[in-house]
Amino acid sequence: MPRSVNSVASRARRKRILKKAKGFYGKRKNVYTVAKNVVEKGQTYAYVGRKLKKREYRTLWIARINAAVREEGITYSEFIYKLNQKGITLDRKILADLAMNEPESFKKLVASVK
Repeated sequence: MPRSVNSVASRARRKRILKKAKGFYGKRKNVYTVAKNVVEKGQTYAYVGRKLKKREYRTLWIARINAAVREEGITYSEFIYKLNQKGITLDRKILADLAMNEPESFKKLVASVK
């Protein structure tokens, strides 16, 4: 009985990896064993990057809120504490957006908290 190697599936598997490696430099794009390692590493970076993105955005929002609040003569931590005491449940993303795009309404919000 002849040996069965299922070349259709193995070719598809290689093709899928090489397609992901498209645009890479040198052997990374067309040598399967090299491309497999590089693609796998790239996917781990992408996974980690999705987690880091959330942290970085939160840091950016906090910096923007802090800058806007300090113009009103109050610190970021005091502002957040007083917001919580008043029961205002706006998240940092919305607060940063208000501070950047609608400074007048943000000033009113800070004044209501003071």
